[in-house]
Amino acid sequence: MPHDLQQLEALVKLVRYFILKSTTAAGSGHPTSSLSAVELMVGLMFGGVFLFDFANPESPVNDRLIFSKGHASPLFYALYAAAGKISEDELMTLRKFGSRLEGHPMPAFPYTEAATGSLGQGLSVGAGMALAAKRFDRTDARVYVLLGDSEMAEGSVWEAIQWAGHERLDNLIGIIDVNRLGQSGETMLGRDAEGYAARVTAFGWETRVIDGHDMKEVIESLSHEAVEAGKPTMIVAKTVKGKGVSFLEDKEGWHGRALSREELEKALEELGEVNTKLQGEVAMPTVSYRVSGIRYQGVDNQTHNTKYVIPHTTYQKGDTIATRKAYGAALAKLAAADARVIALDAEVKNSTFADAVLKQVPEQFVETYIAEQNMVGLAVGLARRGKIPFCSTFAAFFTRAFDQIRMGAYSQANVKFCGSHAGVSIGEDGPSQMGLEDLAQFRAVQGSVVLYPSDAVATEKLVIEAAKYTGIVYIRTTRAATPVIYAATEEFPMGGFKVLRSHKDDACLIVAAGITLHETLKAYEALKREGIAVRVIDAYSVKPLDGETLRSHAAATGGVITVEDHGPEGGIGEAVAAALAGLPLKFASLAVRKTPKSGKPDELLAFEEIDAKAIVDKVKELSKV
Repeated sequence: MPHDLQQLEALVKLVRYFILKSTTAAGSGHPTSSLSAVELMVGLMFGGVFLFDFANPESPVNDRLIFSKGHASPLFYALYAAAGKISEDELMTLRKFGSRLEGHPMPAFPYTEAATGSLGQGLSVGAGMALAAKRFDRTDARVYVLLGDSEMAEGSVWEAIQWAGHERLDNLIGIIDVNRLGQSGETMLGRDAEGYAARVTAFGWETRVIDGHDMKEVIESLSHEAVEAGKPTMIVAKTVKGKGVSFLEDKEGWHGRALSREELEKALEELGEVNTKLQGEVAMPTVSYRVSGIRYQGVDNQTHNTKYVIPHTTYQKGDTIATRKAYGAALAKLAAADARVIALDAEVKNSTFADAVLKQVPEQFVETYIAEQNMVGLAVGLARRGKIPFCSTFAAFFTRAFDQIRMGAYSQANVKFCGSHAGVSIGEDGPSQMGLEDLAQFRAVQGSVVLYPSDAVATEKLVIEAAKYTGIVYIRTTRAATPVIYAATEEFPMGGFKVLRSHKDDACLIVAAGITLHETLKAYEALKREGIAVRVIDAYSVKPLDGETLRSHAAATGGVITVEDHGPEGGIGEAVAAALAGLPLKFASLAVRKTPKSGKPDELLAFEEIDAKAIVDKVKELSKV
């Protein structure tokens, strides 16, 4: 183990060499942002602080390292090259098509804990991983997060700082690289490291201001002995952007710019002789961990296939219950069956009904308060450590966390989301509380699944389907109590839909989900009394949508109408229209097109022309009856 400063300084020189060479070979990248944090990261990784078993990278006892300032990826990769885990030849593939070494860290590189680069997210992810280690895995693993001073202007960073201080996550260590310069100029606080420290200290953290280029000071500040029990730690490091190359140091205009071949030669001359054969050693965890001792009900420990055995639903046809309430009940059953299932809620648990988990299995409930960006970041961190987090809040409020959600998908995070209070049918609270963009938002996320149950039975079954799926899943629930229309034996596979009413002489096909499905069933009865037959489909799986089968149903009728309590862009209407593209048929989309207002749910459904009467009128218009 290279504890002596001379060997660590040689590793510093090697890492700087790798950064400069790889970025010049790439012709792009962020060498100056990487150079400023070299001593910090070499001291952490090779100074006996960071503990990691490369033979068992997923072991819960391993420490974790997250580069929240993901643009410093040349430093990130150079560290693993110095550790002998990637070759210098591979380093030269930085940013090239097909390389694992992308411009910002992605899971294709095996030591990437989460996709970063959209600034302000790494600390929340790190807090989620620290929570997983401390509360759920009960190990001594620590999580280190490298932050840039520019991203300290992001509100999501302060959401994470506030929450981690409240939770007393003393296994979370943040490191702020205070190098003064951002992308286009000086950062908000410039060189004021003490200013950063004062702000972070106010949220209950132990903070230390250090010289980020003094290796002895770096190692002492990061040592296990220096961590204060019951407090997360923030190292505020004074550094110089472009450190080690005189014509780069503290100079503006170099952010995101690689050196030319001539500039590289000049920089390497300044760097001096480098031992490219040198290899740093990362300390091993002091304890081993065997996951075989953990047992999850319904999970095969050999194959890890999930076959949940939870109590059968007691819902009966004709019962009236809100899908949001059925969601909470189903999630509590699921959490009781699987210790990996963690409920996170943004302080609306008595409205989303996620409080059912708090009441039944409180150890698997996490209160994140009204800080949705941090909630999603925490969930990504938990998911990357093998948990199955379910995030709950009002559908409208996930919009502010969309960046975290999309980055979660790039992190290959197995996170589930439930948005309640969707659409104008929530009533008197008005448009600020009405989720009208959520289907479009989650449909746009790569690899996502979007589910929209219409009754309690469907909700319970779809919560289980969501848990079994690996990836991002969104479940949309309704505020109002609605009738149970399905038998307890019904199944709801992803990608399917239910044909609720059908006749060979159907004049029209109506596709709906959630509250508007119940309006469609009312319209069906009204049309039936007038001798007009229509086909009714419950599109509970908005994404994926079984387009092929849907096309056969549409072709058998005279036209298609979609009805949704959502904006016309990106929702059920556009999903169905895309699936039916090319078919010669009449098509109409009923959706929320007017600015909503406060009122009774029935008044608002009528105002937006998505109620039973509007459906009847549109069927008659489309079929010319």
